[in-house]
Amino acid sequence: MALEPDGGQGDTLALRLAAPDTTLSLRLPRQRRAADDPVDVLAAELADRIGPAVHSYEVAALLESQGLTGEQIRERYGHPGLFSLAADLYRRVPRSFPEPPRGPDPWAPDHVRCALRGALFALPGLAYLLTGGLWHSPRGVYALVAAGLLSWAWGQALSHRAYLRLAAGPRETGRTLLLGAPPGALLASAAALAVAGPGPAALFGAGQSLYLAAAGVLLVRGRERLLLGTLAPLAAGAAVLPWWDPGPLPRIALPVLTVVLAVAAAGREIRRMLGAPAGCATRPPLPASVPYGLFGLAAGTLVVSVGRHQPWAVVVLTVSMGPAEWLLYRYRGLSVAALRASANEAGFRLRSARTLALCLGGYLLPLLPAALLTGAEPAPLLALAALLWTALLLQAFGLAWFPAVVALTAAAGVAAVSLLGGPPGTPWPLVCCGTAAGVLVVGALRCLGRPTAHS
Repeated sequence: MALEPDGGQGDTLALRLAAPDTTLSLRLPRQRRAADDPVDVLAAELADRIGPAVHSYEVAALLESQGLTGEQIRERYGHPGLFSLAADLYRRVPRSFPEPPRGPDPWAPDHVRCALRGALFALPGLAYLLTGGLWHSPRGVYALVAAGLLSWAWGQALSHRAYLRLAAGPRETGRTLLLGAPPGALLASAAALAVAGPGPAALFGAGQSLYLAAAGVLLVRGRERLLLGTLAPLAAGAAVLPWWDPGPLPRIALPVLTVVLAVAAAGREIRRMLGAPAGCATRPPLPASVPYGLFGLAAGTLVVSVGRHQPWAVVVLTVSMGPAEWLLYRYRGLSVAALRASANEAGFRLRSARTLALCLGGYLLPLLPAALLTGAEPAPLLALAALLWTALLLQAFGLAWFPAVVALTAAAGVAAVSLLGGPPGTPWPLVCCGTAAGVLVVGALRCLGRPTAHS
């Protein structure tokens, strides 16, 4: 027996039965190949548009948009009507739901800007190298610490309020900065005068307060490069100190020039903002900025407590603020990616914990060799750095009171031990900062491990 195609038109098959003395030939119609089915051809052509459909009616709408007529559906595809063909196509094409194309990461950090901000936090410290011999005394140091703590607290609260006012337009932001920056500088200068009394230390405290107020205005406006330019005289004066002593007059004139330039630049930015069209008149409540100011006060107290015996630890922390900000952005971006990749809440919690460990570890790891190179004790530095970074992370998600209370508690503990004394040999800054950092990390895992925190 043999099955072979007919040599004619190709639409029949010849079945030949061979016997010893006879041959019987039987012709059968050829079955149409599946690949030739017009419905399959149409399904293949429209598969990428039929696959995401959730109902056959969507396929029917697609077929109508293709211009198919009832006659074409009956004659070409063998279906009585549009909905019959749509249902058939819906059954043949498997469901597929491709992800929409991903846009650019909204939390992609600006590498240059973060590096600049790290430098801007560190460079003002050069003023202490230039002028330290002119005002240095125990009362002078206390005066600068008092003025610095007030400037930090006031500046944190004012910056938060100014960032909130950005939504109302530049004019409202300018009004907020104009009404907030000068009183903050005046209050910090008065604190320096009250502690040190009239003299060089009080004048230096006033200059420090004016610079910090002006720098806050420029940083809110994103004018990092302009602020860096105002620090050029100070950096130039400090750069020549290892080889040449410029003398008392340049040591005073260069920091004063930096302060004048910073204040002038801040004033120009405020004038520009006030000249913008009026925006929304609604104002956020003042209490919303209070926890940010309290955190600034607590953070300053902890930094001073660690820096009393380890000045290089303060330098390392200050320089690290740029990478810290970069990692805050990276945490936001990685968290959004983890949210997209997670199928349930438990999976997201695991990915969120991994993201937190990656970013916090990425911040702390470079600080260890930096501490060893500068001679700072690593443990208190790393504990304080973990506290600051985790608190800033929670603040970035709008959780302000929790890190403020934890940081204030740690600062109060360190201050109480410094004033009242404690068991000898106990590293109280490490104990307080380490405990507070642990509490903040647990809080971050709990609060930021929810998908709703990132939506």
